[in-house]
Amino acid sequence: MLFRQLFDSESCTYTYLLASRPGGEALIIDPVLDRVDHYLRLLGELDLTLIKVIDTHVHADHITGMGALRDKTKCVTVMGEKSSVDVVSMRVKEGDRVAIEGLALEVLFTPGHTSDSYCFKMPDRVFTGDTLFIRGTGRTDFQGGSAYAQYDSIFNKLLKLPEETLVYPGHDYKGDTVSTIGEEIRFNPRLQVSSAAEYAAIMDNLNLSNPKMMDVAVPANKVVGAGQGLDEHARWALTTQQVMQRRDGQDCVLVDLREESERAANGVIPGSVHAPYRRLDQFVKPGGLLREMVERDGKQLIYYCAYGERSALAVQTSQGMGVKSVYHLVGGIDAWGSAGGALER
Repeated sequence: MLFRQLFDSESCTYTYLLASRPGGEALIIDPVLDRVDHYLRLLGELDLTLIKVIDTHVHADHITGMGALRDKTKCVTVMGEKSSVDVVSMRVKEGDRVAIEGLALEVLFTPGHTSDSYCFKMPDRVFTGDTLFIRGTGRTDFQGGSAYAQYDSIFNKLLKLPEETLVYPGHDYKGDTVSTIGEEIRFNPRLQVSSAAEYAAIMDNLNLSNPKMMDVAVPANKVVGAGQGLDEHARWALTTQQVMQRRDGQDCVLVDLREESERAANGVIPGSVHAPYRRLDQFVKPGGLLREMVERDGKQLIYYCAYGERSALAVQTSQGMGVKSVYHLVGGIDAWGSAGGALER
């Protein structure tokens, strides 16, 4: 496995780059906006294709690089389902898997630092975000934080992992880079407690000042969705009602861009074809299935995904490759279901 731990000295944030092999698909966890050019340069040097980018929660100490990476690479953005961010490509829940070529991370819902904090686990390591630090834990005094919820997340989820599991946190302020679950059980001073109440007493009396970027970072990090085009690209951005009207015609094909796990969990629009977003180029290149549907069969393509972000990007990708008769469903299958559109499992 190819693994890089990257550091932003201004916010003391760790960003993680993972890939199963050089020249393959990559995933980034907790990117910082000011470091995006560095990530892109490293991806190029290692010949990696960025497929997914994850934020463990809405950050208060830096502006996320998630949106910028999506705009520059058309990667899939991922956050937990409890996140208050306007639009991301995928929202995950406890037990889901975030997968790229050769790698998969299991999702753990670990509220406490914030109400939308998640950790991501591999067989030998866990990326703990701001839930568990090396010899510390993330503060619990804003953004829906709760010391009691964090106690449960740490003691009943993270500390139940094998003791040899590597701990890679979202921040470190002392120069440490990695720990293990066993080390934190024995040496983390905040975990040497006998009850949730004792832990809460520690956390509720830290008396920390607010992060210096909090007033800027939190609002910025809640608005990262890609524009879906209802105003600026009205020609190819369709509402649910418009799609419902068009799909009854013979010249319209709905194209589902989601992954199989999403389709199984949330259903599909009846009659749609499946063309996974991560392989879209193969479908719209000369000779590709979707291109042939447009150029040979005279079909109109209507892309849809979970929330409309991937489908809007797919329209732009297709147009850039010379396929013009393409549209997308604004708001994705989430909007379709809310409007009473038919779904099948």
